[in-house]
Amino acid sequence: MPAYVSVAFDVPVDRQWSYKNPDGLDAPIGSRVEAALGGRSAVGWVVDSGDAVDIDPSLVKPYLRIVDAQPLLGPETLALGRWLAGMYFCSLGEALSAMSPSAVSPTGRPGRRAAAGDTASASGDAAAFDDVRIADTALVPSAEQRAALARVLSRQEGRWYLYGPTGTGKTEVFLEAAEATLAEGRGVIYLVPEIALTHQVVDAVRRRFGSLCAVIHSGLSAPKKLAEWRRVQSGEARVVVGARSAVFAPVQNLGLIVLDEEHEGSYKAGSSPRYHARQVAMRRAATEGARLVMGSATPSVEAWHMMNEGGLERLSLSRRLAGGELPAIELVDMRAEQGALSARLIEAVRRVKREGGQSILFLNRRGFSYFWSCKTCGAELTCKNCSVGMTYHKERGRLVCHYCGYQAAPPTSCPVCGSLDTGWAGFGTERVEEDAARLFPDMSIARVDADSMSRKGVLERTLEEFRDGKIDALLGTQMVAKGLNFPGVRLVGVILADTTLNLPDFRAAERAFGLVTQVAGRAGRFVKGGRVLVQTYRPTSPVLTRAAAHDVEGFYSDELAVRRELGFPPYSRLLRVVIRSKDASKVQAAAAALAGRLAEALSLAGANGAGVDILGPAECPLGVVGGNARRHIILRSATPAPARAALSAALHGWKPPAPVYVEIDPDPVNLM
Repeated sequence: MPAYVSVAFDVPVDRQWSYKNPDGLDAPIGSRVEAALGGRSAVGWVVDSGDAVDIDPSLVKPYLRIVDAQPLLGPETLALGRWLAGMYFCSLGEALSAMSPSAVSPTGRPGRRAAAGDTASASGDAAAFDDVRIADTALVPSAEQRAALARVLSRQEGRWYLYGPTGTGKTEVFLEAAEATLAEGRGVIYLVPEIALTHQVVDAVRRRFGSLCAVIHSGLSAPKKLAEWRRVQSGEARVVVGARSAVFAPVQNLGLIVLDEEHEGSYKAGSSPRYHARQVAMRRAATEGARLVMGSATPSVEAWHMMNEGGLERLSLSRRLAGGELPAIELVDMRAEQGALSARLIEAVRRVKREGGQSILFLNRRGFSYFWSCKTCGAELTCKNCSVGMTYHKERGRLVCHYCGYQAAPPTSCPVCGSLDTGWAGFGTERVEEDAARLFPDMSIARVDADSMSRKGVLERTLEEFRDGKIDALLGTQMVAKGLNFPGVRLVGVILADTTLNLPDFRAAERAFGLVTQVAGRAGRFVKGGRVLVQTYRPTSPVLTRAAAHDVEGFYSDELAVRRELGFPPYSRLLRVVIRSKDASKVQAAAAALAGRLAEALSLAGANGAGVDILGPAECPLGVVGGNARRHIILRSATPAPARAALSAALHGWKPPAPVYVEIDPDPVNLM
């Protein structure tokens, strides 16, 4: 029995702490222990053990108790955690915390052996499908599907990309590949961007594999997540379906990772470690000898480039299997229109209703209105904590900041000059819902956004009623843009395509094209004659005209040319450092100091530092969020190694003055 253990805690300090194994106890590597840390007790991960320590043994104290009777993390998971920590500039404890379920049992007596959650029952999500194995009721596979599946199964490991418009049967290929992988005696991870927005896919996986399937995502309670983790670890569950964090699931003998809707930004973590599930999936597939199959109707620009360059084998699907065809997409010039809904869209919704069909209206903005101004002095209403405008939520009678959550009562007069000549501009889903109720009094319309669907079960019930034809039109944000597959949808209206296109970010065009293409794909999946109306104040935008023409090749060709000219990914790798604090002067000073240290590090690196550009420091496009002033520095290089080395050298021995915080984001998905 080893005398000592080395423990990593979820703190931003790149070190581990040594503790004694108390008499009679032996914490195995990969388990968790509770121990005293800096005057408090904390739970950490045992990452090593031995009979010696590199400090005075008399200073080493015993930990308080063992949390897990059996290791929670195996050798492969621990190795992945070490890679994650190095890749994303975080401590090993932070990496393991992001990877692991977090349930901890109530504190017992010091030294008492405890196993938090080890006896927890399996989650209701999984239990509901115990012993369920329904027959495959899908349509007869097309020649394209059979060919794609054969290519995937032709090798035990490798990378493929399943590309095709919505409705061409990508999900069935993924499921068939998973079945074949299970037949080989190997396990499967099936990743989706967001459980709530892709529930139809999740349900299909669970129906297909029954009790062999485990569901892992952040929405589960800690005990349920731990129970699912244990089912996977024991081999009881061999197929894991879930969102971003499911990529870390301890699947035995991993043989396949599916990354559905590869383009989605939600695969990127928003807090440390800021990992991308796509990159982690690539790492796991390579180190564990598994297949990686990604797919989307709108691949990321990086993935498209890799397909063109041979880094990914493209498997194409082109035919909608349920009898539909790609819908006609029409751009509607809003510059001559009044209100949120154009005359053409209003008439189209009414006609679809008369014909017995259903409509989806998409607007990627919540609330009623989002821009307030005084017509006398020109004052604008912004959040007191952020450099963004407040959104008016009429149902609540409140102004809300969608970045920090700050709320306030709407002003009755201008707070600057006292004028009563003020007004709101812009529109959100609340405003459009009000207009739709007035314009379509004979229709049943449901609003689907984060405000209206916040209560548990409401989203599922609403979508079920829409599927059954009890609702004529869905109006909502991205919740209606993704993963929905309903036979009755004949019309999709994009109420304003410009909200994404106008963002000051180099990926804005990619996101706008993807959103329009994805939401358009909800129409005409089962019948011909589907129609999409895209309202815009920029009807000549090349991005929107390419989307309207279903010209995917043309869009990616244009976008890659722009990226090459500007030196942005995929022709470079970016490493973003954000410096923030409530003290703006300290932010500016710290950013300047770090930029100087980076320049010095690159100079000392000589030829090894050549080709690394330092962009900034500059104010972030969102200069203030949550009361914190924000500046950023972006390192740009052809390959990531020299920029990473320079940043590591610059950070070594340097600590920003309190209360300044530094956030590091390798390969950022946005620069806001």
